Amino acid sequence: MIIPAASDVAFNIGSVSIYWYGILMACAILIAFLVANKLGQNLFAKKDFIIEYAPIIIISGILGARLYFCLLNCGHYFYHPLEILDIREGGLSIHGALIGGICALLYTAKRNNIPFLSLLDTFSCGTILGQAIGRWGNYFNSEAYGLPIANQNWGLYIPEGRRISQYANFSLYHPTFLYESVLNLISFGVLLFIFKKCSNKYRGVTFFSYLTIYAVIRFFIEQIRIDSALNIGTIPIAVIVSIILFITGLTGIIFCLKTHK
Repeated sequence: MIIPAASDVAFNIGSVSIYWYGILMACAILIAFLVANKLGQNLFAKKDFIIEYAPIIIISGILGARLYFCLLNCGHYFYHPLEILDIREGGLSIHGALIGGICALLYTAKRNNIPFLSLLDTFSCGTILGQAIGRWGNYFNSEAYGLPIANQNWGLYIPEGRRISQYANFSLYHPTFLYESVLNLISFGVLLFIFKKCSNKYRGVTFFSYLTIYAVIRFFIEQIRIDSALNIGTIPIAVIVSIILFITGLTGIIFCLKTHK
């Protein structure tokens, strides 16, 4: 089956174009917060405070995602600094969003006098589900795709203007955005199960499980993805970050289990 390329514009309001990327990102954020708020109802005495602090968390996450992406592509943005403000064309990093979001959650936890790890647990399930949805924004932008497929009977069609020059003669590529979206969706079910079993007894286990699971997913996706934001030598920076997250996740799980015991 051949996955056709899609227009990145959903509709126009006068002379302003509304992009699918933005719509899907907004849906991903909304669903992530609704899931986190629902899961937090049984953990926190103050109801719906997650929605109350949503603007701070969202802004912090978006800033982190954008600045992290621009930092990885500093060679370009150094000469085009105004483009840092243009996120309508894409250019957000989930790793940066995690850094920004975690900082905001730390502030939220201290402000409301609630366990920081429990708050991270509630957001882990919503975050991975939001990532599953948000990856479809990459489809409409014809980005986050993988190696060309030798058997040109199936794959993701990438328009010529969006192809990596090294592989410009190929038209069909691995739909890595789809692979990651499906794996994230499966991970949501796994994390939800872990949350229901561990949230009361083992604070932090769900969050560190999220780091571990997503690190594995991203590590293997990056093996076939060809448009990574930055490589160190021949190794994508996302692979290095994934290894760090995997070690952090495993260490965190062990720590949480031993601390409770």
